Formats: sequence, structure tokens, C-alpha cells
Amino acid sequence: MELISWNIQWGRGADGRVDLSRSVATMRAMADADVICLQEVTRGFGELRGAPGADQVSELSALLPGYRLLFAPGVDRFGSDGGPRQFGNLIATRLPVHEVFRHALPWPADPDVASMPRVAIEATLQAGSRPLRVICTHLEYYSAHQRAAQANALRDWHAEACGHALRPGRSESTPGPFTPAVRPTEAVLCGDFNSKPDDIAYRRMLEPFDDDTTPWRDAWMHIHPGQSHAPTCAMYDKEQWPEPPFACDFVFVTENLAERVRRCEVNAATKDSDHQPIVLSLDI
Repeated sequence: MELISWNIQWGRGADGRVDLSRSVATMRAMADADVICLQEVTRGFGELRGAPGADQVSELSALLPGYRLLFAPGVDRFGSDGGPRQFGNLIATRLPVHEVFRHALPWPADPDVASMPRVAIEATLQAGSRPLRVICTHLEYYSAHQRAAQANALRDWHAEACGHALRPGRSESTPGPFTPAVRPTEAVLCGDFNSKPDDIAYRRMLEPFDDDTTPWRDAWMHIHPGQSHAPTCAMYDKEQWPEPPFACDFVFVTENLAERVRRCEVNAATKDSDHQPIVLSLDI
């Protein structure tokens, strides 16, 4: 299974131009992806830099034939014209989908900084003979307080999912919404964590659990032991990011998937966003 995770910055490259077809071409050159996890997809925020189109979900749907697109806006508003103004994460997949969860991440008040509502979208997919949960998220940049709360929530939701996997609920006598869907412990969690490896959010994701919850492992570090993280931000867009390049985008896999990771690489060449995409290959 091939998975790509990328903060596409609504398709805006380091040249300031918005071009989703360019973003898709870059991903196609990286891998024949079964699953694509994107952050910063918008509907209705045409005033963003580069003037993105009115509905990027529809644009991406046209550019990705054969994929099912699952969108979760963190920001979900309506403009004065009554149209949607949404900003969030998207999973595009060619794999069969069992179930989808849209988790609103915690957003505790932090009045000294700018911030926005954030989201994690989770899909249970059929990856070959095994079900697999894939979670695409994007944590707050400006507020360490919010980012820590969001990391804790991601851990709590993972523990809940593992609890369902190990202790499935009962069904009613007739099929319906009380009939539990498959909820595996095996999972991939990816996205823009706005968190360097020494940040509380990154460190919190890798802490052990107190119960039988399957812990997370950093897929890149598993494949590249003893190396520093490859940078995923501040490589080309020096107007937004004048500091040296750093890593803040990660792919985590559950411990029971770690030995199935065959590749986890950062595309350091593309200038099609202010972030670099990551490709993960899993032997399933």
C-alpha cells in the first residue's frame, strides 16, 4: 500500500501560484498512491494568497478519477452569500471504505495568539486482506497549549479505537447503526503536526500508553534509525519561513505495523507547497 501525506497549502507553490493539477502531478510522480492525505484544502476562502478556486474538493475529485474523496473541514462557516467557507483535511482513497469519523480537535482558549478550529479525519479502509485505520490531521501552529491538547485527543481517540478492536460491542438483533463496524488496532496517523521533534505534541504522540493500547511509532525514524528527521518545511518559501528548514510533518504507524513499513521518504525536490510531501509504503 502506498500512502502520501502532504500539506498542500491549497495548491499554492513557492512561486505564489495556486495549481492543484500541479500538486496532483507531483504526487503521481512520487507513487501510485492508494491513499492520499491532504491538509489545507479549502472551499470558499478565495481571498487566500494565490486566489484558490471556490471548491477545491470538487477540483480534486475531477483530478483524481477512481478515488473516493472524504473531506473534513476544521473551519466550517458560511459567507455573506450563503456559500460555504471551509478549510480542512481530505483523504482520497482507491481502497474500499468501511467507516469514517470526523473528529473536531480541542480548541481551548488562547487569546494571545491567532488560531483556528482543527480537525482529524479517520477512515477505516480495507487494505488487502486487512482493515486499516488511516487518520489525517493538522494541529495548531501558533498555540503550544492547543497543540498539546490536540495531541492528547489524538491519543485518546486511538485508545478508544483499540478498545473497540479488542472488546467489540454487541449488536442489536437486526442489522442497523448499532451493528458495530470493524475497528482495527492497526493504524496510520499522518499530517502536519506543526511540531518539531522536540515539541510537546510530537513527544506526546510517542509516549507509551498505560493499558493495552497499541503505541505509535514514527515511520520515518523506523526506516532511518539514528538519523535526524528530513526537513518538511521552510525549504523553498523563504518569505513565509526565513528560518532553516525543519521537520513538522510526520507519519506514525502503530507498533504492530512497524515491521511492515518498506519505505518512508520526504520529497525534498518539489516547490509546489510550503511543505514537502511524505510517501509511506506498507507491505500488506
